[in-house]
Amino acid sequence: MAPSTGIRYGPEDPTLPKPWKGLVDGKTGYLYYWNPETNVTQYERPVISLNASSAAPYKSLSSSVQKSSQGCHSENDGDGRYNKSSNNGSMKVASGTGSYQSARSRPDHLHDDLIVKASSGLSSFSSKVAESSLFSDSYRCRHDITVTGDNVPQPFTSFEATGFPSEILREVYNAGFSTPTPIQAQSWPIALQGSDVVAIAKTGSGKTLGYLIPGFTHIKQRRNNPRLGPTVLVLSPTRELATQILDEAAKFGKSSKISCTCLYGGAPKGPQLRDLDRGVDVVVATPGRLNDILEMRRVSLRQVSYLVLDEADRMLDMGFEPQIRKIVKEVPTSRQTLMYTATWPKEVRRIAADLLVKPVQINMGNVDELAANKAITQYVEVLSPVEKHRRLEQILRSQEPGSRIIIFCSTKKMCDQLARTLTRQFDAAAIHGDKSQGERDHVLSQFRTGRSPVLVATDVAARGLDIKDIRVVINFDFPTGIEDYVHRIGRTGRAGATGEAFTFFCDKDAKHASDLVKVLNGANQCVPVEIRDLALRGIGMGKAKRQWGSGPSVRGGGRFGRYDSVYGGRDAGRGSNRYGAQRSRSPNRNLV
Repeated sequence: MAPSTGIRYGPEDPTLPKPWKGLVDGKTGYLYYWNPETNVTQYERPVISLNASSAAPYKSLSSSVQKSSQGCHSENDGDGRYNKSSNNGSMKVASGTGSYQSARSRPDHLHDDLIVKASSGLSSFSSKVAESSLFSDSYRCRHDITVTGDNVPQPFTSFEATGFPSEILREVYNAGFSTPTPIQAQSWPIALQGSDVVAIAKTGSGKTLGYLIPGFTHIKQRRNNPRLGPTVLVLSPTRELATQILDEAAKFGKSSKISCTCLYGGAPKGPQLRDLDRGVDVVVATPGRLNDILEMRRVSLRQVSYLVLDEADRMLDMGFEPQIRKIVKEVPTSRQTLMYTATWPKEVRRIAADLLVKPVQINMGNVDELAANKAITQYVEVLSPVEKHRRLEQILRSQEPGSRIIIFCSTKKMCDQLARTLTRQFDAAAIHGDKSQGERDHVLSQFRTGRSPVLVATDVAARGLDIKDIRVVINFDFPTGIEDYVHRIGRTGRAGATGEAFTFFCDKDAKHASDLVKVLNGANQCVPVEIRDLALRGIGMGKAKRQWGSGPSVRGGGRFGRYDSVYGGRDAGRGSNRYGAQRSRSPNRNLV
């Protein structure tokens, strides 16, 4: 196999045993080694005594403990309900490549292939274990990854190391990916060994493929009859996110002949039921619609052995916990469960403790701090309500024609009013919870294709909306809490791109000043002096209107210069200044 895109040959090294070649990862700059005869890649320098069979990429199944980027210390769950060991809560280090032991029985064939491949080269690599572990720790520290749990495998830092089938790798390369994202690199080997997974990562980190591709491998291993029910079940909070997951599953599973369908409300049941009757390997569903179909006895979940809860915190925010627990009762306990969440509040920890068994937890960054994407430049503008429309039009005019922009409003009424106002000049369209599914699909299609480049939305679009090249996010209304702020602006700056976020801050938003300052500081953004003062005082803005200066111009359209910087078990029942610069949980569902 020829080296993949972004990979180049390293300098000539006559001391390398033949036929090994040195390769350089064009993205990270790391040197690794490739055997063109056996198609094996590894980061350890090969020695003459190694043969082809000893170079299996699955050697990385030896366990290690992740250390964080600040002092590289191990973290454990503050809740204390799982991830404990006998050493004052520190993580257990399990060396070697023995089979994964779970409190829940799982079919041995999920792990046998990995164990055989790992053990086949164990003795030959014994002298390299320390070096490999150091590399893994370095990778995790560099990407601010903390991993806790038993039998933690080393990350897959290249696609070749994954051992995925060639047809899946071909789809990955065709999609333009050169290396796994950090969440993929660490979650793939954990999922492949059959462990339960809790992954805490921001949106846009590549987590969808983080659980889908191991799910495809799982389907191939099980070889279930899809007419008897799905093997993989993915639960999602919103229709938009569910359909996006389906698109990814269809794209990357097509060459593997994996069949998928999506079950969501607001659309006719007929086509969805016909898909189920024909038989599918993967079901992506919102909890409400899946419960409806379960009550109709039109789908069986008895074959589900790979369960994913995506955006778990959002599903709990939306009040889906009873539906989730009802669904899980229909799924066998001898399953593998993966939970992906952007935040880690007590409610999510509780349901994780109930539904997962001895999970390996992956933290991307500090889960105790709400963090915004540093690739997004944040501007906070202190305005009166009557100034917001004028400033909004200034920002829209300053953008390149056709740029995709999302404007967030707090209410459905304002969303519709603003879209009507902007439609004639900026081709705007609105989306919110009162729109039918057909209308929502049409609006999103128009937005994706650029026919309506400006999308006015409530928080129904704050999470899970993955549309390429969104250049700007504008918070016309500040959200009801700081978490939603982070998720809203996260619609831009995705997949390595940069973006801009403008936020209009009014008198009624003063209670969020302290949280906003923390988010801005954490992302290395400048903090407006007024916002900082509000945070320090902890009081409202007062009624006196500030007389703004005319700050230095940066670009056209009325933009101004920036100012002062500043688990163990499961419940079986179960005047406008621009400043360079997220929410209490449980949003009001009536607003979206």
